[in-house]
Amino acid sequence: MFFSSSKYRKTFLKSMLFVLPGVAITVIFVIYPVINTFWLSLNDWNGVATSPVSWVGLNNYIKVFTSEKFWNSMLNAVYFMIGGFVVLMPVAFGMALLVTSKIRFTKFFKASYLMPVMLGTTAVGLMWTFMLNSDFGIFAQFLRAVGLGDAVINWLATPTVNIWCVVLVNEWMYAGYNMLIFAAGIVAIPGDVHDAALLDGCTGLKKVIYVIIPLCKNMFMVFSVLCVTGCLKAFDIVWAMTNGGPIDSSATPAVLLYTQGFQYKLMGRSSAIGIILLVLGLVLSVLLNNVIFKQDRE
Repeated sequence: MFFSSSKYRKTFLKSMLFVLPGVAITVIFVIYPVINTFWLSLNDWNGVATSPVSWVGLNNYIKVFTSEKFWNSMLNAVYFMIGGFVVLMPVAFGMALLVTSKIRFTKFFKASYLMPVMLGTTAVGLMWTFMLNSDFGIFAQFLRAVGLGDAVINWLATPTVNIWCVVLVNEWMYAGYNMLIFAAGIVAIPGDVHDAALLDGCTGLKKVIYVIIPLCKNMFMVFSVLCVTGCLKAFDIVWAMTNGGPIDSSATPAVLLYTQGFQYKLMGRSSAIGIILLVLGLVLSVLLNNVIFKQDRE
């Protein structure tokens, strides 16, 4: 019946023409690459166009899951998540409270907080690499100046220490970006709510705990999803500071994906890591949305 009228048919075709570009872009740049990557993960290929592609089934996934390097990279991704929720989230939320409050110099604070993001990941990575240098870095020089020269180590070459250095630099860099997420939620709170809280004597820390945080629940959900997925695919800051070394001790899953595919020419195994990260990211995002941040249902 919908197509019985030429008017409705024309409206439908016009609507499809508007939708078609978005659908085409999604199919070409998202769906097709995922399908092709999954197919490649079931094969063995060295990345050379003229080289043969041999079917190996689930062998790439078995090698990934039995690899100590992979589980070490997942542990490093967990370190990123811990840093994100324990350090980045409260810091970014506190910064959002500061820039949305009625105090002086808020414009200066906003510009200062966003400066690291505007510098670029490579610039930030190189800057902190020089600062953490054990020979001439500012931290090493300071420790020697105050008589703590024995505490100076090669921070970016010491396992576990190096990944935590990268994690903290990452939080420093993205604190301003995540501040915007929380600031948007705080600004969206109606003024009547603030007035009612003031009349009830709910001010200061009580207001933050009982009014602002509950009303910013969606912002915390957005932060959590971005944090989890971002930690799984963290690459640029790690590569800029440590290249995943030494001996892959600071490698994240994304760094391992890159090295397996483009350094060791194991494109099938690299694709398998990519599919695992995709599935893990989707599962964690669904869990965060439907379990931890489940909307109230009447």
